[in-house]
Amino acid sequence: MKTETLRHKTYLKKNDVVFARAGRDKGKKGKILQVLHAKNRAIVEGLNFVKRHAKPTQANPQGGLVQKEVSLHISNLALFCSTCDKPVRIAFKFLEDGQKQRICRKCGETV
Repeated sequence: MKTETLRHKTYLKKNDVVFARAGRDKGKKGKILQVLHAKNRAIVEGLNFVKRHAKPTQANPQGGLVQKEVSLHISNLALFCSTCDKPVRIAFKFLEDGQKQRICRKCGETV
């Protein structure tokens, strides 16, 4: 019997700069390329590289080893505040026009 994973709400979005809090690339920063909501994971530029064997194709006639990014669990990522220059937790604030906005808990600036 296959168990389904629960989808947790996430505040991370595409093009956010994040900080790796755990794992092989702990302490590194990168930009989110894709968020996989169903799996609670995100693909981050420059983090969590793996090497895969590739058959020769027309696009890659040589074949060989290809290095690519694989997903990280969202719990291992923290949003990076450019004002504080630190990984931070965030809060939400509603504007007068009803829009929801993410703000930094340390400095209070919008993320």
